[in-house]
Amino acid sequence: MNVIEIDAASNNGVDNIRQIREEVEYRPTEGKYKVYIIDEVHMLSIGAFNALLKTLEEPPSYVIFILATTEAHKIPVTILSRCQRYDFRRIAIETIAGRLAELMKAEQIPTEEKALRYIAKAADGSMRDALSLLDQCIAFYLGQDLTYDKVLETLGAVDTEVFSRLFRRILSKDITGAIGTLEEMVVGGRELGQFVTDFTWYLRNLMLIQSSDDMEEVLDISSEHLALLREEAQMVETEILMRYIRIFSELGSQIKYAVQKRILIEIALIKLCRPEMERDYSSLIDRIDSLEKKMEKGVFAAPQGGARNTAPEAGQKREKEKLPEAVPEDIKAVIAGWNGILSVMEGLTRNYLKKAIRSLGADNALLLVFDDANAYSYIAENRSGCQDALKAAAAERTGKQIEIQVKYNDSGQPGEEVYPELGELIQFEIEEEDF
Repeated sequence: MNVIEIDAASNNGVDNIRQIREEVEYRPTEGKYKVYIIDEVHMLSIGAFNALLKTLEEPPSYVIFILATTEAHKIPVTILSRCQRYDFRRIAIETIAGRLAELMKAEQIPTEEKALRYIAKAADGSMRDALSLLDQCIAFYLGQDLTYDKVLETLGAVDTEVFSRLFRRILSKDITGAIGTLEEMVVGGRELGQFVTDFTWYLRNLMLIQSSDDMEEVLDISSEHLALLREEAQMVETEILMRYIRIFSELGSQIKYAVQKRILIEIALIKLCRPEMERDYSSLIDRIDSLEKKMEKGVFAAPQGGARNTAPEAGQKREKEKLPEAVPEDIKAVIAGWNGILSVMEGLTRNYLKKAIRSLGADNALLLVFDDANAYSYIAENRSGCQDALKAAAAERTGKQIEIQVKYNDSGQPGEEVYPELGELIQFEIEEEDF
C-alpha cells in the first residue's frame, strides 16, 4: 500500500493539488491502493478546494483520500457532501493514564499514579499531547522518580491546595492574602495563563458540586479533594460563584496575549474581593452576603456625616464568649477535616503540619507526633504563631477550644509503633467522609 501524507498547512496552494491530480492517474507500483492523507485540510485555499473537487467526484478505484481536520466547519459544503464523515471522540483520562502507566513500567521509571492522571487530564483527550508532556517531565527529572510535585513543577501548574487557600481568602475578602498567594506562584515560576485556566476549572467544579451530589465521575478527582470541594461549596452562594467564574473566564481571554499578565490577575482578584467595584446583579448578591457576614461578627459601618451613636465603630468586633473545652468527638472531627484545616495554613506552618501524625492525646487534646526534628521544633516552639493559627482553625470548625500536645519521635522507628495511642488515627481517617 502506498501512503502519501500531506500537510495542508504548508502545502495549501492550487499547484499542490494539481500535482496530486497528476499522480492519481498512475496505478500504484506496489500494493493495491494509493492512500492520500491530507492533514489540516481546512487550511487549503478556495482554489485548492475547487481543484480537488473534480478528483473527489470521480476518484480512480485504487485511490483513497483521507481528509483530517479539527475544524470541519471550515471545509466547503461541496467537499463535505462528497465525503464520508467520521468524528473521533477524545480519549478518556483513564485510558490515557493507563497507557502512560504501561510505558513507565516498560521504561522502569517509578511514577506516582497521581502524576500520570494529571498529565492525562492536561492532555485534554489527546494521546499525542500526553506523550509529549510525559516526555518533557521525564527529561526534566532524568534518572529520578516522577512525582506529582515534579509534574506540576515541569508544566508550571499549581496544586489544588493553593487554589483552595486562594478561594478561602477571596471569600474572606482578604485582598492582601490573595495577592500574597499570587506572589508565591510568581516566585515559584508558575505559568500564569495556566493558573487562570486551572482556577476557573476549580470554580467550575465547586459549582457542579453545588448542583448535584453525584459528581464523582464527572469531576474525576480523588475522594480527598472531593471532600474538600464539598466543604467549600457550602461556603458560597451559587450566584456569587458564577460571578467568580465570569470574571476569571473573561480574564482567560484577555491574558492570552497580554504583556503584563500579573497585573490583570491582580485586578481580577481585587474585583472578587471587592464586589462594590461592579454594579451587576451577581456583585450585588456578593455585597449583601459580605454585609451579612460582618453583622454576624459584630462589625458595623461607621455612621455617615460624623453622627455618633452607641454602635461599635467600623472594624470593632464583639467580644467573643469563651469557647467550651473539646471532647474526644471534637478531636475526631479535627482529624477527619485535617486537609481543610491545612488549606488555611501558610508557609512553613502548613508544610510542617503535613508531616504530623495526628491522634487523640491526654486530657482530650490533639496529639501531634513528628519524625522530623525540624518540624517538631517549629511547631513545639509555636514559631510564627503556628499553634495559635491551628487552634483558631480548629475552633472555627468545631466551635470548641482545642488544646495541642506535641511529641518528637527520636526512636528511629515509625511513630505509629512508638506511640500505641495513635491506633485511634486509623479509625478516624476511615470515617473521614462522615464529617
